Amino acid sequence: MAQLYFRYSSMNAGKSIDILKIANNYEEQGKRVILFTHKIDTRYGVGKIRSRVGLERAGIPIDDTMDVAVEVRKNLPLSCVLVDEGQFLTREQVLQFCKVVDDDNIPVIVYGLRADFQNRLFPGSEALLVFADKIEEVKTVCWFCNRKALMNLRVADGKPVREGEQVLIGGNESYLPVCRRHFYADELPWDPTNVKRPPESVPSPSLFKP
Repeated sequence: MAQLYFRYSSMNAGKSIDILKIANNYEEQGKRVILFTHKIDTRYGVGKIRSRVGLERAGIPIDDTMDVAVEVRKNLPLSCVLVDEGQFLTREQVLQFCKVVDDDNIPVIVYGLRADFQNRLFPGSEALLVFADKIEEVKTVCWFCNRKALMNLRVADGKPVREGEQVLIGGNESYLPVCRRHFYADELPWDPTNVKRPPESVPSPSLFKP
């Protein structure tokens, strides 16, 4: 039986490259897939799914008015549906993907952030946590130490940002994956915009394996 998967993480955990890898694996076997991403993310152009290592491909851009089940059914037959930026889905769109799974027997794999920079659930993520058959974490490490990253820290001019709009599109210049300790720190160990870390800041090994 097909299932709805929600694979969540903090920023910079490799969600987009996972989607591209899964799509390639299906297509190498001669199976058809369809990819979606939300049109709100315009960093690389509308409808572009791009990983930090430079791989990219086009996806169908979703807006809040799209019936995603109708869009999927325009492209049948399909072996799998892949969705990037799932945190921006509406609750109704999550239920529409449930119909694709339950009525059309097509697996749907959704990747996205769980919470915003204030640790509030995104609406799409909240619905996915409620309705997904399987919930899986894509792990990465804290920007400042070797603990597991749990949260997304918004930064500006090298300083934490605690207030503002929920949605602000950006990469490492705007958001960092951090552990709980560094999320709540009043000051960061070093300026995160400085890619070359000071030698004394290199964290010691930990038991966590990403």
